[in-house]
Amino acid sequence: MVMPVIAISAKTYPDYSAFLVGLAIGGYGLTQALLQIPMGVLSDKIGRKPVIAGGLVIFAIGSIVAATADTLTWVVIGRFLQGAGAIAGAIMALAGDLSREDQRPKVMAIIGISIGFSFYLALLLGPIIAGKFGLSGIFLMTGVLACLCILLVLFVVPNAKNIAPKGDTLPIVTDVKKLFLHPQLLRLNISVLLLHMLITLLFVQIPVFLVDLSWPLATHWQAYSVVLISSVVGLVGLMALAAKRKLGVMKFSVAGLAVVFLLMTFGQNSIIYLLILVSLFFTCFNYLEANFPAMVSSIAPAGKKGSAMGVYASFQFFGAFIGGVLSGSIGQLLGIQWVFILASILCCVWLGLIRGLSGTEKLKRYTLKTNEQTTDLTLQQLSAFKGVVDVTVVPNEQVMYIKADQHFDIQQARIMLNLKD
Repeated sequence: MVMPVIAISAKTYPDYSAFLVGLAIGGYGLTQALLQIPMGVLSDKIGRKPVIAGGLVIFAIGSIVAATADTLTWVVIGRFLQGAGAIAGAIMALAGDLSREDQRPKVMAIIGISIGFSFYLALLLGPIIAGKFGLSGIFLMTGVLACLCILLVLFVVPNAKNIAPKGDTLPIVTDVKKLFLHPQLLRLNISVLLLHMLITLLFVQIPVFLVDLSWPLATHWQAYSVVLISSVVGLVGLMALAAKRKLGVMKFSVAGLAVVFLLMTFGQNSIIYLLILVSLFFTCFNYLEANFPAMVSSIAPAGKKGSAMGVYASFQFFGAFIGGVLSGSIGQLLGIQWVFILASILCCVWLGLIRGLSGTEKLKRYTLKTNEQTTDLTLQQLSAFKGVVDVTVVPNEQVMYIKADQHFDIQQARIMLNLKD
């Protein structure tokens, strides 16, 4: 809700500057990026709910600081505090603990869909709330919502009974070090960093363009509603094309982002021109945003998905921070046109980066309990099963992670390991 309004609402503060606006938008991402993995690890030591509730308290405090701020500097401090409530990893781990193995992918997908839907809803609600209650009204609402979420977590969400193996839900420090420089995952991590850098960079500027085109802040939701509807239609078309040429559509989407920013440099003197460009941006953004996590999941080694997603999330939030800082500072020093030129150049570099992307075939993951009789010979025999791509055993958890294609027979594996269905 803050992203589409702060560039305009922040002008009322005495210390207003484009750099501080960029920092207020992106600052949230820096503390999220730094604390995402440590908070997930902490949840494994002291429990999921204490970490989630504590993170929500920190977020609520940051909201209050930003809501009561009389300078933009204090808004920035509030945003940094909000980001310090980095609970995404702990939430995913709790969701894994509360769900059966065969239902866990659906649970994670539902959470992902909810996050995506909340983003669309926020774009529409932000300008309406800011138009009536100002920027402080948005921060107060986020604080109230965080407090309601604390009650939800403590008194409505069940306590974990089925403890999920950590490998596929939670970042593990030793894995993080190894996965950070994994060649294929690194391409995706840099990709999501650039993607969120670009959307943050864009939203430092778009509200200003709309106001310059005689659209008051309270009416911006109308423009965003047109953008969201048209981008959803475009997303459906891209997904249909991606059924046969996934990497080709991905390259097309990155190229589309490059075109958007290149055309932005020629000016935004027409609302129709601006809405077409922003709609194209969101079409490409939505496709990439929806597909990157699935690709990370596919490429990550067996039993390392939680760590891979933790690194991915850190890159994602750090990208938002960089985007805010770059857009504000370059826009203030050199002018907006140079912001768009830089963005277009980065997209061209990004195209070269994803040319080497591979290993994105659709694979399934299985988690099996092991016993003390499991031997190295058994593992070798299992690795030789048709369709098996990767096997990881964690002895202290007595669990085995398997990554395999559609030819793998899970029932035969259970029989060999003497496991019940």
